[in-house]
Amino acid sequence: MSNKVRLMQGNQACAEGAIYAGLRFYAGYPITPSTEIAEILAERLPQVGGRFIQMEDEIASMAAIIGGALTGVKSMTATSGPGFSLKQENLGYGILAEVPCVVVDVQRLGPSTGGPTAPSQGDVMQARWGTHGDHPVIAICPNSVQECFNLTVKAFNLSERFRIPVLFMLDEVIGHMRERMVIPAPGELEVLERKKTDLPPGQYVAYAPVDDTLVPPMANFGEGYRFHVTGLLHDETGFPSNSSSVVGAHLERLHRKVERGLDEIIMVEEIETEDADVVIIAYGCVSRSAAHVVREARSQGLRVGLLRLITLWPFPVDAVRRVAEGARAIVVAEMNLGQMLDVVKSAVEGQVPVYGVCRADGEMIAPDTIREKVEEVKQLF
Repeated sequence: MSNKVRLMQGNQACAEGAIYAGLRFYAGYPITPSTEIAEILAERLPQVGGRFIQMEDEIASMAAIIGGALTGVKSMTATSGPGFSLKQENLGYGILAEVPCVVVDVQRLGPSTGGPTAPSQGDVMQARWGTHGDHPVIAICPNSVQECFNLTVKAFNLSERFRIPVLFMLDEVIGHMRERMVIPAPGELEVLERKKTDLPPGQYVAYAPVDDTLVPPMANFGEGYRFHVTGLLHDETGFPSNSSSVVGAHLERLHRKVERGLDEIIMVEEIETEDADVVIIAYGCVSRSAAHVVREARSQGLRVGLLRLITLWPFPVDAVRRVAEGARAIVVAEMNLGQMLDVVKSAVEGQVPVYGVCRADGEMIAPDTIREKVEEVKQLF
């Protein structure tokens, strides 16, 4: 399939991108609108020497991929809405234990069972704070079928690089749409592997960083290394600690390893933002509508731009502030009731007024809706 033009669904591209990145273990439970990912990987993984297992529920699925990753195998699960909620406890375990894996969430309308076949972007705040406690997180969001492939590879790279579960936040529109895409040739996209320890078993300390990245090298279960993995706050050996100094240092390192990698993690796309009076901020499928509005506005001589968020978390504060410097207003468009709106307002710190175009009824935000808000905002200055 390499270097061939394909007509492919977003969910399929995600599955193929995962295999390209080296995925060899998938555990999941079928749930609309992510089920195609499981169906495809059930067929494809055995073809490349991998393993697929359908678990009894989403809780067990998350636990299984943590176990798979600890043996050294690149591991992934996929879910939607209610299943993402069920994964949160074990997601926190994976973050604290620093287990690299990828969790795909094809977002659908909620809360609760909600609208299983309706699109939404209602999980973006749950992606940040769904599991309890103070924790770092990496979440990225594609807006095309090609990006479903390429950014899935990126998600695995970030997971292995920073020893952290990475959240891949599709929405139903992107997951189910079909577009022309190109399967990259082997080696065309960078594929990273985790840093393994070069110490002998008796000298290995499981959570001791060895360089400025603050990311400890890993040893795989089953290769002669003995180390403790727990969801309790722990010292560098992995054993639980009640010492505030040890606990504090542990939590600080978890956050700092991500903060030090922001240049590698943060991804945005800017379209016509240099001289824009109004900057639209959007992500996922809504950013496609926003890009249409920008092209139309520019053809009419109107200075409108788009900042597309590819990395949702850590939030790209610097990029938002940069585009706000020359703008007279910002319009945040998203398929929820404003989950990113307040985050953007906080980022610009009153520098410019921020307005929302929010919809949470299972209908995609059309270009006309965004255009009307932009025209309304422009009347204010």
